[in-house]
This record gives sequence, structure tokens and C-alpha cells, in this order.
Amino acid sequence: MEKVVYIRMRHRVQMKSIQEIYVKDVAKVIGTDQIVGKIENMLLYKVTKKDQNIVIIDFVHLLERIVEELPEIELQAFGPTQTIVEIVHDKKSMNIAFFLVVWLLLFVGAALAIMNFHEDVSMQIMHQKLYQMITGKMEKKPLLLQIPYSIGLGLGMILFFNHFFRKRFNEEPSPLEIEMFNYQQDLDRYVIMNENKESMKRIDGD
Repeated sequence: MEKVVYIRMRHRVQMKSIQEIYVKDVAKVIGTDQIVGKIENMLLYKVTKKDQNIVIIDFVHLLERIVEELPEIELQAFGPTQTIVEIVHDKKSMNIAFFLVVWLLLFVGAALAIMNFHEDVSMQIMHQKLYQMITGKMEKKPLLLQIPYSIGLGLGMILFFNHFFRKRFNEEPSPLEIEMFNYQQDLDRYVIMNENKESMKRIDGD
């Protein structure tokens, strides 16, 4: 049993600007301490400029690397068969002017979308009629309804997305987070199938 090693590859990892990827960076290795130490410190891949920010490590290449060094080891694999390594480069400082322009465009766009929707469904007329039904008076600008409605609209959006700036109200994911998760899953599948089609560079012990 000492010769049996269990390996579980990670699905996706983020690493800072690096030149070399080791087994310990992309997989969890379980076995005796001596063997695990040797396997985890095996060099798998050298990052080049051609890789840009995505590298795919396939279990087959990891297996070949381990067999070259430790042919007597029995490997048992479970979990994902590829690991997506995202190379995260140093972030540049935020351009305040660019941030303000983007924020202004989003704010104006969202406001126009809400106003156009309200115009399409005749929201003002509905408020006028509702106000008349409650008070018996006709009012062109029923602020008694419009102000609470506007506040409730904003609060409803905050509760719907489950965030207020960086504060989360509970552990339940918001609909936006679900959509982003599904998008990330589709993106990962696409990257695995199409990225890094050329054969991996193998380390020959040099």
C-alpha cells in the first residue's frame, strides 16, 4: 500500500505571474510523506509568453511526468481530468476618470431603461388612478405613491441581488451569481476543448 498514491486534480486555480508550474500547484496528492513530497515538487510545465493567461494541465501529462520519475508507483486518480491554470498578472492602478465615465454610462443607461419601461406600461397613469381610488381625488403627480414606489424599487433590487456594495445579506447566491457561475462553467469547457491544442512542453529532467 505504500506504493499507492491518490491524486485529485483541481478544476481551476489562479496563480500570479510565474514561470514554472509544479504538481502541488494543480493537484492534491495523498500517500506517504516521502513519496508525496517527491511528486508535489515535480516540475510540470514552463510558462511562456505564448500561453498568455491560460494554461491547461491534463492528467495524462501529469501521469507521464510521474511515471518517468517513479515508475514503481501505483496511481489512483479521481475528480477532474484537467486543471485550468489562470495566470493573474499584476493589476494596474485604477484610472479614476475611466471609472467615472463607465459608472456614468451605466447609471444613465439603467435610469433610461427603467423610465422607458414605466412609460411603456403607463405607470404614471396607473399611479394616478390608484391614488384616485384611495383618496377620491385626481392628482397629476401622486407623490404619496411615487416616492415609496421609487424607494421600494431600489430596495427590491438590492435584496434581489443580495448585495449592498460588498456586504452580503445571506449565503444564498444571487441570480446574477448563478448566471456568472453558469457562464464560467461554459467558458471553462470551451477553454479545455480549444485552448492549448499544441502538445504540452515536457520537462526532460534538465
